[in-house]
Amino acid sequence: MLQKLLYLLPLLVAAPVVLAQMFGGPPRFGGGGFGGGFGPPGGARGDRELVDEFDKDDNGWLNAEERQAARESMATGDGQRRRGGRGGGFGRGGNREPAEPGRKVTPDQVETFPDKPLYAAGVLRTLFLEFDSDDWESELEAFKGTDVDVPATLKVDGKTYPGVGVHFRGMSSYMMVPTGYKRSLNLSLDTVDEDQRLYGYKTLNLLNCSGDSTLMSTVLYSDLANEHVPTPKANFVEVVINGESWGVYASVQQMDKIFTKEHFETSKGTRWKVPGNPGADGGLRYLGEDLDGYKSRFEMKSDDGKKEWNSLVELCQVLNETPIEKLPKKIEPILDVDEVLWFLAYDVALVNSDGYWTRASDYYLFRDSEGVFHTIPHDMNEAFIAGHGGPPGFGPPGGRGFGRGDRPDGEGRPEDGPPGFGPPGFGPPGFGPPGGRPPADDAGGDGAFLQFGGPPRRGPEGQGEPPAGQERDRRGRGRFGRGPGGFGGRGGGPGGGGPKLDPLVGIDNDRMPLRSRLLQVPEYRERYLEYIDSIAEQQLDWAHFGPKVERNRELIADAVKQDTRKLTSTEAFEQATSADGSLREFSEQRAEYLKSYQPAE
Repeated sequence: MLQKLLYLLPLLVAAPVVLAQMFGGPPRFGGGGFGGGFGPPGGARGDRELVDEFDKDDNGWLNAEERQAARESMATGDGQRRRGGRGGGFGRGGNREPAEPGRKVTPDQVETFPDKPLYAAGVLRTLFLEFDSDDWESELEAFKGTDVDVPATLKVDGKTYPGVGVHFRGMSSYMMVPTGYKRSLNLSLDTVDEDQRLYGYKTLNLLNCSGDSTLMSTVLYSDLANEHVPTPKANFVEVVINGESWGVYASVQQMDKIFTKEHFETSKGTRWKVPGNPGADGGLRYLGEDLDGYKSRFEMKSDDGKKEWNSLVELCQVLNETPIEKLPKKIEPILDVDEVLWFLAYDVALVNSDGYWTRASDYYLFRDSEGVFHTIPHDMNEAFIAGHGGPPGFGPPGGRGFGRGDRPDGEGRPEDGPPGFGPPGFGPPGFGPPGGRPPADDAGGDGAFLQFGGPPRRGPEGQGEPPAGQERDRRGRGRFGRGPGGFGGRGGGPGGGGPKLDPLVGIDNDRMPLRSRLLQVPEYRERYLEYIDSIAEQQLDWAHFGPKVERNRELIADAVKQDTRKLTSTEAFEQATSADGSLREFSEQRAEYLKSYQPAE
């Protein structure tokens, strides 16, 4: 192991230099989390607060003149940029060719669905955004990582919604995507008019599906998990900006008071987001009574005060320090255990590479009005991976690289690219072409960020440690580079996931006490495994799963073909979603493995 770590050290040291050469300049560095540049893990959006400083008319948002003043201040250094930047933080996209403009589209050319809910399945709505300036993309880049939204007019189903705030969202899905290509968007209906809603919703999350050539991971995960777990709804939309199509996005419900009202019959309660990053430590470990450790790991979405923070501390203490034989009696009054078991089952059964089992982050906590905690899925874009093998290649988006980063559409490594190096299935994944879920024999990495070369995970105290699920287990389950959940790519075998991911991965990892503590209770473990089996039998079986894939494919296929801003190829999409593609491969292999699974004694 030490030899392998020493082998990796030169790669980690050299990475910033290589990036600087590839992308035309050094990565931008910033505080408070990954956005357009590197910073410490975690951090909520809006590290740099500009609205209060430049809102001269005191209306809560910045008009064109106020935004210009803010941009000039940042450009001169008076308003120090914290993160973000042109091209997403690594320059302007390296060797990738500029994206072609999309087709022109007008509202009278598209089908409307005024009688369908916003997140209705089988509906491909078109959202028209009109910015006052053609410079909208650079303006959104300039304000990435701040609290500034750029106003636009939204038109949907023949109705106009003025004053909608827009900003780029995401971490790796923004950072590694060059200017001109599709980046994720957040739309706030209430930026100017606090009462404005779109079919009852005030926030839209439009995802570019980075790293997912199927474009379906989020939509499929939401569809399946919602049967047993409160999960944000998701469907597809096409986005047209200033008259030009920017293609298909996954539209995902915001976890806000509207969400809690739908699932818990009240908007009262406290919400926490557990931000996702490679070094996250949001698995609910007990950190003592000092609130600072919790506040650095969990983002309270409203200022509900010290009492609610103390309730979170109590949950962590009970979960981690109660003897196993007494845990059910202590934990059930404050945690919806059955719901959590389903949450954990979907996380692993669907191999969510950005999930709790692998990152101890990327989910929501909700404490309802009765004082009971609930876990809510958040990042669902990196599931259903049928991959095997080592890390993807190291190179700029669309450029050549070194490593195993074959192109998702089957073109293989460019002829002039040097061969790969490094022990397969070990170490930080490299940089490869953005977009495109790798085919089965080339998958690697761990989530969108690590797919594009994120740093290795760090333990809670800053010490290097294996990713979640790779404990030093005497039974051989999840050891370094061996068996399901090994240290390396996210595929099966030596990878960190894939169809043969052990349902009991992480059961000995104290960074993830929802797994390592709850699943030590015999009753809970038995029920959890029953839920795993139920998912395999009733949802992952291709007879059930296949029609869902086919319906989504038919819905968006034409729009994908015409999408000039997408992060993958049409061929990769068609291959992954075809009747014998990688989604079917995952479905059949995963279902077969789970149905025959027998836990180690």
